[in-house]
Amino acid sequence: MASEPGSITAGPASGLARRRSRPWRDRVYRAAVPYALLSPATLVIAAVLGYPLYFLVRLSFERYGLPELIAHRGVWVGVDNFTSIIHDHQFWVVLGRTVAFTAVNVGATMIFGTLIALLLTKLGSIMRLVLSTGLVLVWSMPVIVATNIWGWMVDYEFGVANWLLTELHVGNFQHHDWFANPISGLGVIAAVIVWGAIPFVAITVYAGLSQLPHELVEAASIDGAGAWRRFRDITVPILKPIFVIVTSLSIIWDFQVFVQIFVMRDDRPTDDYFTMAVYAYEKSFGVSQYGLGSAIALVMVLIMLCVTFFYIREMVRIGEVQ
Repeated sequence: MASEPGSITAGPASGLARRRSRPWRDRVYRAAVPYALLSPATLVIAAVLGYPLYFLVRLSFERYGLPELIAHRGVWVGVDNFTSIIHDHQFWVVLGRTVAFTAVNVGATMIFGTLIALLLTKLGSIMRLVLSTGLVLVWSMPVIVATNIWGWMVDYEFGVANWLLTELHVGNFQHHDWFANPISGLGVIAAVIVWGAIPFVAITVYAGLSQLPHELVEAASIDGAGAWRRFRDITVPILKPIFVIVTSLSIIWDFQVFVQIFVMRDDRPTDDYFTMAVYAYEKSFGVSQYGLGSAIALVMVLIMLCVTFFYIREMVRIGEVQ
């Protein structure tokens, strides 16, 4: 039937135009969906952390001691707090100790966690279940409870660790004070931290090991590759994203350790046990220099942002590969 004069007929050209417009709309939609899904969590995080972070930044540029606390108003000093900590020898000592302490904790956690994950792949189903249950129980134990138990184990008078080491003829550990020497004291605290962090690493790495292509491992075994070479040339390259992510998270957690040190030292840590978190707390609440303590805390936040940026970049790379 012929169309009437002045009527518009949908022809091939209009259909082609609609098809051409769809890819652009689809790209916009695909780009907007992730942000739409993340927006509720982002709003909650901004509401919970936004004002405390703003207050921390503001305090770091103010002199805020007991007089200012009573007056409820700080005195603007600009970057004086940051200049003070940069020229403070103790700050650099604490920062170096924190970096070394974090490196030891993360290194030990990754080594022992990976070894336990490899052990899980070799065990039978029953023993694997028993070990996995133990790891989950360790992981679920509250930090304060675990720290207090470890504190009792290394107690000066009644410590079971001292008794056991003496009975095993390792040495005379009767009435041995582990915290008299900061190196041994920090070693005990590091053991507490590593003990609590191993389950996360072990279970995460084991999940990755369970997805390894067995044909590659079998082919390497047939070619005469030993266990170490198979781990180095096959396991590590394939599980590299997991190792990077777990290591980054461990650095973030261990760099800001506070509870274990504070509780193990009976809420009165000396200068030899200061890490960045303890140092910021001591400056804020120990000597009531809240502005200076906020500046130290802000430096910690900036360092953690650098590590977090590396972590997020690796997450994005993994997503692009997948």
